[in-house]
Amino acid sequence: MAERFSLSVNGQPREVVAEPDTPLLYALRNDLDLKGTRFGCGSGECGACFVLIDGRALASCDTPLWACAGKSIVTVEGLGEAGKLHRLQEAFIAEQAAQCGYCSSGIIVAAAALLAENSRPSETEVRAALDRNLCRCGSHNRIVRAVLRAASAS
Repeated sequence: MAERFSLSVNGQPREVVAEPDTPLLYALRNDLDLKGTRFGCGSGECGACFVLIDGRALASCDTPLWACAGKSIVTVEGLGEAGKLHRLQEAFIAEQAAQCGYCSSGIIVAAAALLAENSRPSETEVRAALDRNLCRCGSHNRIVRAVLRAASAS
């Protein structure tokens, strides 16, 4: 039976009516029209659907709506400000860190969680933090350079 869920998404109160076990990803894309978060594997293994939930990068494809009540959710759309990209988004552009771009939103979100915890990570720490994110295009080295660039821009 569908229920009403009050969510905080990108700093804004939002409401969704859905079954409690509906994946957060579906609510974000289908109900709230936030298309930056992507469906990848559907089992939380690839990172394409990562969003920040209370500051932690988590897979939205296997996080049910009931688990999001009272938590802050930030999607890739919520990282920057109106008219200004987040430093990670700028660094990804500067380093040409996306080939097809399908995985980019999840990787940028995971990198944002890393930089919030560790503003000056080493290359090894960046690689470890992004280990759960898959990029089938092989852009990993450019992605790591982009995260290190964003860290140095803080």
